[in-house]
Amino acid sequence: MKRWLLIAGRLIIAVIFLYAGYEKVREPWLQFAISVESFKMVPETWLEPIARILPWCEIVLGIALLLPGFIGRWSSLVATGLLSFFLFIGIRASVKGLIVDCGCFGAGHSGAIDAEWFAEHVAMLALGLAVMVGEFWKARRPKKSLLA
Repeated sequence: MKRWLLIAGRLIIAVIFLYAGYEKVREPWLQFAISVESFKMVPETWLEPIARILPWCEIVLGIALLLPGFIGRWSSLVATGLLSFFLFIGIRASVKGLIVDCGCFGAGHSGAIDAEWFAEHVAMLALGLAVMVGEFWKARRPKKSLLA
Protein backbone atom coordinates (compact mmCIF):
# COMPACT_ATOMS: atom_id res chain seq x y z
CA MET A 1 0.00 0.00 0.00
CA LYS A 2 2.80 2.43 0.83
CA ARG A 3 4.28 1.91 -2.62
CA TRP A 4 1.04 3.14 -4.22
CA LEU A 5 0.99 6.18 -1.95
CA LEU A 6 4.52 7.00 -3.06
CA ILE A 7 3.57 6.63 -6.72
CA ALA A 8 0.44 8.77 -6.22
CA GLY A 9 2.46 11.47 -4.44
CA ARG A 10 5.07 11.52 -7.17
CA LEU A 11 2.34 11.69 -9.81
CA ILE A 12 0.66 14.65 -8.06
CA ILE A 13 3.94 16.58 -7.81
CA ALA A 14 4.72 15.75 -11.47
CA VAL A 15 1.32 17.02 -12.62
CA ILE A 16 1.78 20.24 -10.64
CA PHE A 17 5.12 20.95 -12.31
CA LEU A 18 3.87 19.93 -15.76
CA TYR A 19 0.79 22.13 -15.46
CA ALA A 20 2.73 25.10 -14.08
CA GLY A 21 5.31 24.90 -16.85
CA TYR A 22 2.71 24.38 -19.57
CA GLU A 23 0.64 27.39 -18.49
CA LYS A 24 3.73 29.63 -18.51
CA VAL A 25 4.92 28.36 -21.89
CA ARG A 26 1.52 29.11 -23.44
CA GLU A 27 1.86 32.81 -22.63
CA PRO A 28 4.37 35.33 -23.96
CA TRP A 29 7.50 35.11 -21.81
CA LEU A 30 7.20 38.80 -20.96
CA GLN A 31 4.09 38.17 -18.83
CA PHE A 32 5.96 35.71 -16.63
CA ALA A 33 8.96 38.06 -16.52
CA ILE A 34 6.69 40.73 -15.02
CA SER A 35 5.62 38.26 -12.31
CA VAL A 36 9.25 37.38 -11.59
CA GLU A 37 10.20 41.08 -11.43
CA SER A 38 7.48 41.80 -8.88
CA PHE A 39 9.38 39.70 -6.32
CA LYS A 40 12.38 42.08 -6.52
CA MET A 41 14.84 39.19 -6.16
CA VAL A 42 16.88 39.25 -9.36
CA PRO A 43 18.53 41.91 -11.51
CA GLU A 44 16.67 43.02 -14.62
CA THR A 45 19.19 41.26 -16.85
CA TRP A 46 18.09 37.90 -15.37
CA LEU A 47 14.36 38.37 -16.00
CA GLU A 48 14.28 37.25 -19.64
CA PRO A 49 16.44 34.12 -19.14
CA ILE A 50 14.44 33.07 -16.07
CA ALA A 51 11.10 33.71 -17.78
CA ARG A 52 12.15 31.78 -20.88
CA ILE A 53 13.93 28.85 -19.18
CA LEU A 54 12.11 28.15 -15.89
CA PRO A 55 8.84 26.97 -17.49
CA TRP A 56 10.72 24.45 -19.64
CA CYS A 57 12.69 23.28 -16.60
CA GLU A 58 9.39 22.71 -14.77
CA ILE A 59 8.12 20.62 -17.67
CA VAL A 60 11.31 18.55 -17.83
CA LEU A 61 11.20 18.07 -14.05
CA GLY A 62 7.55 16.98 -14.24
CA ILE A 63 8.44 14.37 -16.86
CA ALA A 64 11.48 13.21 -14.87
CA LEU A 65 9.30 12.72 -11.79
CA LEU A 66 7.25 10.20 -13.78
CA LEU A 67 10.31 8.02 -14.42
CA PRO A 68 11.17 5.21 -12.01
CA GLY A 69 14.46 4.58 -10.26
CA PHE A 70 17.44 6.87 -10.07
CA ILE A 71 15.99 9.70 -12.19
CA GLY A 72 12.67 9.77 -10.37
CA ARG A 73 14.39 9.68 -7.00
CA TRP A 74 16.75 12.57 -7.72
CA SER A 75 13.97 14.49 -9.46
CA SER A 76 11.99 14.36 -6.23
CA LEU A 77 14.96 15.97 -4.49
CA VAL A 78 15.13 18.76 -7.10
CA ALA A 79 11.35 19.26 -6.96
CA THR A 80 11.44 19.55 -3.17
CA GLY A 81 14.28 22.05 -3.43
CA LEU A 82 12.32 24.15 -5.92
CA LEU A 83 9.15 24.00 -3.83
CA SER A 84 11.19 25.12 -0.80
CA PHE A 85 12.65 27.99 -2.80
CA PHE A 86 9.24 29.06 -4.10
CA LEU A 87 7.85 29.06 -0.55
CA PHE A 88 10.87 31.07 0.64
CA ILE A 89 10.42 33.77 -2.00
CA GLY A 90 6.72 33.96 -1.16
CA ILE A 91 7.53 34.43 2.53
CA ARG A 92 10.14 37.04 1.64
CA ALA A 93 7.68 38.97 -0.55
CA SER A 94 5.05 38.86 2.18
CA VAL A 95 7.46 40.05 4.87
CA LYS A 96 8.61 42.91 2.62
CA GLY A 97 4.97 43.86 1.96
CA LEU A 98 5.30 43.39 -1.79
CA ILE A 99 2.15 43.12 -3.86
CA VAL A 100 2.92 40.32 -6.32
CA ASP A 101 1.18 37.97 -8.69
CA CYS A 102 3.16 34.82 -8.04
CA GLY A 103 2.87 33.63 -11.64
CA CYS A 104 2.89 30.05 -10.37
CA PHE A 105 0.48 28.84 -13.01
CA GLY A 106 0.93 31.66 -15.48
CA ALA A 107 0.63 35.40 -15.06
CA GLY A 108 -2.64 36.54 -13.59
CA HIS A 109 -3.89 33.00 -12.95
CA SER A 110 -2.49 32.47 -9.50
CA GLY A 111 -3.72 35.39 -7.47
CA ALA A 112 -1.87 37.22 -4.75
CA ILE A 113 0.24 35.72 -2.02
CA ASP A 114 -2.19 35.27 0.84
CA ALA A 115 -3.09 32.66 3.46
CA GLU A 116 -4.51 30.32 0.81
CA TRP A 117 -1.30 30.60 -1.24
CA PHE A 118 0.78 29.74 1.82
CA ALA A 119 -1.46 26.77 2.68
CA GLU A 120 -1.18 25.42 -0.87
CA HIS A 121 2.60 25.84 -1.00
CA VAL A 122 3.16 24.33 2.44
CA ALA A 123 0.99 21.35 1.39
CA MET A 124 2.94 20.94 -1.86
CA LEU A 125 6.23 21.15 0.03
CA ALA A 126 5.04 18.59 2.61
CA LEU A 127 4.03 16.22 -0.18
CA GLY A 128 7.34 16.82 -1.95
CA LEU A 129 9.25 16.06 1.25
CA ALA A 130 7.22 12.90 1.85
CA VAL A 131 7.84 11.69 -1.70
CA MET A 132 11.55 12.51 -1.55
CA VAL A 133 12.05 10.76 1.79
CA GLY A 134 9.99 7.79 0.57
CA GLU A 135 11.96 7.49 -2.65
CA PHE A 136 15.34 7.55 -0.93
CA TRP A 137 14.11 5.24 1.84
CA LYS A 138 12.84 2.77 -0.76
CA ALA A 139 16.22 2.85 -2.53
CA ARG A 140 18.08 2.03 0.71
CA ARG A 141 16.14 -1.15 1.43
CA PRO A 142 17.88 -4.33 0.36
CA LYS A 143 16.38 -5.94 -2.70
CA LYS A 144 14.71 -9.33 -2.26
CA SER A 145 16.69 -12.15 -3.71
CA LEU A 146 15.06 -14.19 -6.45
CA LEU A 147 16.54 -17.35 -4.90
CA ALA A 148 15.26 -16.78 -1.38
